[in-house]
Amino acid sequence: MVVNKKNNNNNNKKSQSKTKRKVSKGRAYIVTSYNNTIVTLTDAEGAVIAASSAGVVGFKGARARTPYAAARVAEDAVTKSVKYGLAEVDVFISGPGMGRQMAVKSLRNSGLKILSLSDTTPIAHNGCRPKKQPRT
Repeated sequence: MVVNKKNNNNNNKKSQSKTKRKVSKGRAYIVTSYNNTIVTLTDAEGAVIAASSAGVVGFKGARARTPYAAARVAEDAVTKSVKYGLAEVDVFISGPGMGRQMAVKSLRNSGLKILSLSDTTPIAHNGCRPKKQPRT
């Protein structure tokens, strides 16, 4: 004979609601490639608050790399971060894409105060020493 035992421990616990943390200052990382733009908003320690890309907003293919798409991506990320109270950001831009300036402009127009702006695009400094020429 099998007896069904129900565990009622979960029913006795009070429901605990998660408290959203309030962040007033954070960082904005804008990564622009030749094909896409990704905007990530974090707090001061680097924990992600909101992120968005051209595909999330609804752009596919060649339209995802346009400056207009970059502006929409930045607006979407700011909209997602409103519930955390983000007001001021340090902006870090990386990559050679077309949407660099439009993404920064869109962050500013969406109500975020930009404290600093820095370009973190890696630059090659002539690289490694080349292989020696073969003797003939």
